[in-house]
Amino acid sequence: MKRQPLRLLLSVSLTLSFLLGVEAKLAAGQETPADRPASSQNTSQGQQSSAQPDRSVSLQKLPENIFQDQKTIFLLPIELGKGKHWWPTIAVTGVTAGLVASDPYTAPPFRTTSSFDGFNRVFSSANTGLFIAAVPAAMYGVGWLTKDSYAKDTALLAGEAVADGFILAIPFKGITARKQPLDYLGNGPYSDSFFNGSHNPFSSGGFYSAHAMAATAVATIIARRYRKHRWVPYAAYGLAGAISLSRITRNDHFPGDVFFGAAMGYVISRYAVLPARN
Repeated sequence: MKRQPLRLLLSVSLTLSFLLGVEAKLAAGQETPADRPASSQNTSQGQQSSAQPDRSVSLQKLPENIFQDQKTIFLLPIELGKGKHWWPTIAVTGVTAGLVASDPYTAPPFRTTSSFDGFNRVFSSANTGLFIAAVPAAMYGVGWLTKDSYAKDTALLAGEAVADGFILAIPFKGITARKQPLDYLGNGPYSDSFFNGSHNPFSSGGFYSAHAMAATAVATIIARRYRKHRWVPYAAYGLAGAISLSRITRNDHFPGDVFFGAAMGYVISRYAVLPARN
């Protein structure tokens, strides 16, 4: 019985990956050049189009691409200094700050209830971690079996985005040393969570939620790459939303950790990973 939630999530991931592979095959003749990366577009003579992406996508290129992404991510403060991206930054920072300020009010209801026990068993940390990894892995497998390079590239881009987010999470967790809600009893208080937990980024729940980041990163890559199929964004973001919510209901993270993690997953995928390929 204990394995049923994991089997359910893995079954969903395999089904989603298979459907995406089938959808990509059916739509291959209908997509415009803008919908697919330049590396996958060939001329009638079988030669590649002259419009090349900045970087190719492959297992061999993955470490190099991740390094290039990190340069883009960590140079963001310079871009802000030039007056770019201010409004999105202010919006994310403002919402996160508001949620952090609400910790004493939002944490106790989840800390003191058993209403989410069934949901939490299905969306446990181990189950959701395996599910997040299984979706791109299954998609890559389906792409390999069906010789669909677009599906394989999508899986690699999803893995790249998740790796980028984990690398960025290390300094965030290490510096902020944010306690988890489960470190407190009942009604708290929850006002001293920052800089009072573990500074080891690999043993701290902390700020931000890596699960929310990874789930949203994978969802964003899939939703953007298969956006012509209307059901895909709903399914991708819906599952990512459920995983993100589980981090709150399980008391592994405060709402602010989850929101900021999801925002990082979206920003990294949408603005660091995808633009270099589309």
